Amino acid sequence: MDDMEDVESSSDSELSDSEESNSKTKVYLPGQTLKEGERLVADQSAYVLYHQAQTGSPCLSFDVLRDDYGDSRDEYPLTANIVAGTQAQAGKSNHVIVMKMSNLNKNNKAPGDESDENSDDEESEIKPMLETAMVLHHGGVNRIRCTKVKNRNLAATWSERASVHIWDLTRLVGAVSEPSSAAGFIAEQKKHPILPAFTFAGHMDEGFALDWSPSGNGQLLTGDCKSNIHLWKPQEDGTWHVDQRPFAAHSASVEEVQWSPNERSVFASCSVDKTIRIWDTRASPLKACMLTTKAHDADVNVMNWNKNDPFIVSGGDDGVIKVWDLRQFNKGKAIASFKHHTSPITSVEWHPTDKSIFAACGGDDQLTQWDLAVELDEISNEKNDNLKEVPPQLLFIHQGQKDIKELHWHPQIPGLIISTALDGFNVFRTISV
Repeated sequence: MDDMEDVESSSDSELSDSEESNSKTKVYLPGQTLKEGERLVADQSAYVLYHQAQTGSPCLSFDVLRDDYGDSRDEYPLTANIVAGTQAQAGKSNHVIVMKMSNLNKNNKAPGDESDENSDDEESEIKPMLETAMVLHHGGVNRIRCTKVKNRNLAATWSERASVHIWDLTRLVGAVSEPSSAAGFIAEQKKHPILPAFTFAGHMDEGFALDWSPSGNGQLLTGDCKSNIHLWKPQEDGTWHVDQRPFAAHSASVEEVQWSPNERSVFASCSVDKTIRIWDTRASPLKACMLTTKAHDADVNVMNWNKNDPFIVSGGDDGVIKVWDLRQFNKGKAIASFKHHTSPITSVEWHPTDKSIFAACGGDDQLTQWDLAVELDEISNEKNDNLKEVPPQLLFIHQGQKDIKELHWHPQIPGLIISTALDGFNVFRTISV
């Protein structure tokens, strides 16, 4: 069902002559044509850590589970827990899967590692591990997001069958935390399978937009392909009340919703109608849309709200990434715009603590890291003609995955990114962040 391994190839690449005796390397940029005799060679020294993981069916959406292992942890080997949802081929079952990725060691070729050789040898013998616990899901999972409410791990899933489910992950997290309990979990599942704690089937169509309130109060937003957004509020009996009056100012599919990290009643949404809108839930749904801007010249697929500054980063079907200052939102002009990706942007996310850094990925098989604080260094660009067309804010290009769908920074492990694609997961930390 699952597998995890160290990485010996792929991703951030260099060009190398095929003659080993006369090897010359230079930086490869996506889209360049390889000359005769040239080949791509992965630059392993560009990664502090890099691992891969696979599941039986592709998981095109996932979220990072906050854990009790500590914040800002940087001691190796690392452990990371995630929850994902599958999109299996027709006729096959879909699942919600909790995964524990452990024994995540540094790349042996990572620079600045001053540990002795014996220590390196010992670490290299410890293989990364992937432990999973899963439950059946009705239909493919369009998107999954998790939260903690009163120390309970909850996940919400958007099903391709136009329903939204809420799951209590307590037993699944317990099964991967204590390997000895895994067999008991499987046996119990056969007798008493875990079912959704709550299901809402009131949307008029399937959807993708989904976000839990960061306040931990259990409030949830869900948006569908018919342009409607519904607000969920938890009840004392463990259920949720879903307001039947939708927030309905968009004129096309709602692709993403995102709560403000600072104002409990405010959220943002983006849509196929090319706009980003800011809402206030204290107003009635018909009057709740407070700000609107035409954000892209094509569908706005994704966006993410900066946790430290009043900025939103967005990505569109046009392959463009834009950064918006909410203090100037009504002007309709982004404070930064980058056209590096050559296919639709599928995920964007700000670094959890460094307010100027974000990551993005797209259908062009690239995952990029950006830093808005970087300014143009004319001297360095003059020395390298190959990089003249590269935005100075572009820190890193990660490759090696096919059709990357989603990425997340780990909120408790500095610099660690997890990404998912048609061919599985990558877990890595670059030397740039």
